[in-house]
Amino acid sequence: MIPKVFKEVIDLGDGREITIETGKLAKQAHGSVVVQSGKCMLLCTVVSNYKQSDVDFLPLTVDYREKFAAAGRYPGGFFKREARPSDGEVLTMRLVDRVLRPLFPKDYHAETQVMIQLMSHDDDVMPEAMAGLAASAAIQLSDFPFECPISEARVGRVNGEFVINPTRAQLAESDIEMMIGASYDSVMMVEGEMDEISEEEMADAIKFAHEAIKLQIEAQVRLAEAFGKKETREYAPAEVNEELEKRIHDLAYDKCYAIAKKGTSKVERTTAFAEVKEEVKASFTEEEMAEFGHLVGGYYSKAEKEAVRELTLSEGLRLDGRKTDEIRPIWCEVDYLPSTHGSAIFTRGETQALATVTLGTSRDANKIDMPSYEGEENFYLHYNFPPFCTGEARPLRGTSRREVGHGNLAQRALKGMIPADCPYTVRVVSEVLESNGSSSMATVCAGTMAMMDAGVKMTRPVSGIAMGLISDGDRYAVLSDILGDEDHLGDMDFKVTGTTEGITACQMDIKIKGLSYEILVNALKQARDGRLHILGKITDTIATPNESVKEHAPTMVTRRVPNEFIGALIGPGGKVIQEMQKETGTTIVINEDPVTEEGIVEILGVGSEGIDAVMAKIDSLLFKPTVGSVYEVKVIKMLDFGAVVEYMDAPGNEVLLHVSELAWERTENVSDVVNMGDVFDVKYFGTDPKTRKEKVSRKAILPKPEGYVARPPRDRDDRKPRDSRGRDNRRDDRKPRERKDD
Repeated sequence: MIPKVFKEVIDLGDGREITIETGKLAKQAHGSVVVQSGKCMLLCTVVSNYKQSDVDFLPLTVDYREKFAAAGRYPGGFFKREARPSDGEVLTMRLVDRVLRPLFPKDYHAETQVMIQLMSHDDDVMPEAMAGLAASAAIQLSDFPFECPISEARVGRVNGEFVINPTRAQLAESDIEMMIGASYDSVMMVEGEMDEISEEEMADAIKFAHEAIKLQIEAQVRLAEAFGKKETREYAPAEVNEELEKRIHDLAYDKCYAIAKKGTSKVERTTAFAEVKEEVKASFTEEEMAEFGHLVGGYYSKAEKEAVRELTLSEGLRLDGRKTDEIRPIWCEVDYLPSTHGSAIFTRGETQALATVTLGTSRDANKIDMPSYEGEENFYLHYNFPPFCTGEARPLRGTSRREVGHGNLAQRALKGMIPADCPYTVRVVSEVLESNGSSSMATVCAGTMAMMDAGVKMTRPVSGIAMGLISDGDRYAVLSDILGDEDHLGDMDFKVTGTTEGITACQMDIKIKGLSYEILVNALKQARDGRLHILGKITDTIATPNESVKEHAPTMVTRRVPNEFIGALIGPGGKVIQEMQKETGTTIVINEDPVTEEGIVEILGVGSEGIDAVMAKIDSLLFKPTVGSVYEVKVIKMLDFGAVVEYMDAPGNEVLLHVSELAWERTENVSDVVNMGDVFDVKYFGTDPKTRKEKVSRKAILPKPEGYVARPPRDRDDRKPRDSRGRDNRRDDRKPRERKDD
């Protein structure tokens, strides 16, 4: 018997709907929903252990996977099984995690899993836009201690009109692509890319998405009420000792305030704060430490946080001595690495990124193979964050989700400034060598300079800045170019990238409720001032892209070839193209234009000699002589009835020069007139209607000898008669063949 199903419908306002359903699948999970739009279906399940874990944080795992069967496809690889998550799946996990995590109680430490699966795919629906909705709806059906429902929505702008959860086709025409995560009252997360829009336009897009999110939250509430809202589970809350908290605050606050006001370096501050912490611990007896020593560290950290925040709010000063809108000292350098195609160092305060650029062909494009999307990236950026950049030693476990997310943000910031006619596949790699605040924005700046150093013709240089916020409800301070500690102690981490013309990408996480749009716009405007300051430092180092690539870097030349010539260029089994690459030292890639069906030939080589040789071969292949034109040729083969000549302008293009076209005089032997290797001019007459072969003539451009009399044409009437089928009757006088008796 099919169980009772509960369903709610969300109207997107343009004929599309999203439905949320529960009661049919995965009923042993603590909460489960199926979210559907069109033929796209996501199953989300949530489970949280009833026993608290022995850790001082929430062990939350958000997992998003796209099943290849959902799109009627097989996974790649030997085992034909979904393996580790793709970068696209990891990015969706991060988007959902960043909104859910702050809404669990700080003292809730039970192992919690949110699992979202794409079960059915629709080409017109981008499933990741509904992942946050699915996660929150499943949690609302559970007994988890969770503050309030949330949802996420993608917003685009097509022809000046905002669109919620646009299709991939609509996104191709959109100048905005942003994911917004919010509760009913507050925006909590923003991430996306834009085509150099203004701060006001960005705020308008966020407002539009927030209104759509409110409708999705209302649907979740209705579904939970219809299903039967569960009582929130009880769990062991964190131990509270107000007397101890006050004692530690009185011991540490003033000392922490004084250290924060000195404006010291990260190492000096860390050492000084650690000494204060040890002094606080030393003020307790052994018996007291045994009784509540496990609370001392947390209460000390709270006092330190309050001191640092109050310094900024009351005096406008920060941990390193800067004012709220002041940028740390910057120094830059390009062409640092001698063997790379492009390189740059960007150092801002105690954050440093070294970026490299590698130029390649379309064969080097980054292949994306997901059930919901297949494609290629001709520009991509990889971000590496090794432990030494923060002075730590920790295990290396492959590329982290953080590295994937920060690299994607920097890639989105820069990719809009790569012109459409850039012939190269461009790979940027950022190695973070020091980190104390926004290494992703340092990556954007270093990547910009490295590409200009490599000769990539960027439309405009891009810079980035991380903004922070400290607020106590009545007072607030927007911080430019935040430190790592300010990110940890503050209420907002807002990364903004852009050019002189507008914003290209952003990523924002807000830790407080009810951030007003007034504060948001002020933060964006202050960020613009900071971005332009940083951009000035970049352009002081390298103002415009280099005119050409480096001597050791490959030059790319692209040539279009009619489809009918591609086979000859490749040769049987690829023999011709392979020999060309070997002889010229180039890399040759041939793609087909899906519209014109022409061949697009990419030639990549260091130096012009090899490229010129390949271009000459293509010119030769495409060479078509014009009737009536004169061409220089060279004899390459001698025959009894003429000479085979090769066009000097198109090596490899041969034509027969018949013996009768060598000279006006009768020629008995070809060698009487020309020899191997001779170079001379001939006139092209097109295709001879009698022989149906191309005809060229040497004698046609020679002066006719004085007294020359052309031989009369042969009289065809004196030939022997031919039968009705065109054969002569030479065998008519033969006796008929005698038949043998059976």
